[in-house]
Order: sequence, then C-alpha cells, then structure tokens
Amino acid sequence: MKNCNSSKNLSVCNCTYSFCDKKGICCECIQYHRRNGELPACYFPDHVEKTYDRSVRKFMEINRK
Repeated sequence: MKNCNSSKNLSVCNCTYSFCDKKGICCECIQYHRRNGELPACYFPDHVEKTYDRSVRKFMEINRK
C-alpha cells in the first residue's frame, strides 16, 4: 500500500469540521462517511459543506440537471 499524502490532501480538504481526526486521511474519511450513509465534504461546494448536510440526498439535490 502506498503511503498517505495527508499533508498534500490537507491543502485541498474543504472540511470545516474543526475537530475531525480524519482530515487529510481520505481513505479513513471516505470509510467513515460511507458507514454513516454520507459523502465526504469534498463532494460538496463550500457553501453546502458548511451546513454539514453530507447526505446522498443533498448531493443528488444539488447535482440535478
């Protein structure tokens, strides 16, 4: 397995949850949100991410064409 690029990942992570212990560790972040039926912050534009609604429903709502 490759080493995690957590420093590089942090530079582009838009998660605003200040107490998150998974910031920059994308594999853990994705697993966590998937277990909870959610998507990680990086799937959402900043204005939506700040609402902490990371649901699949919200993702589909904002990406309707």
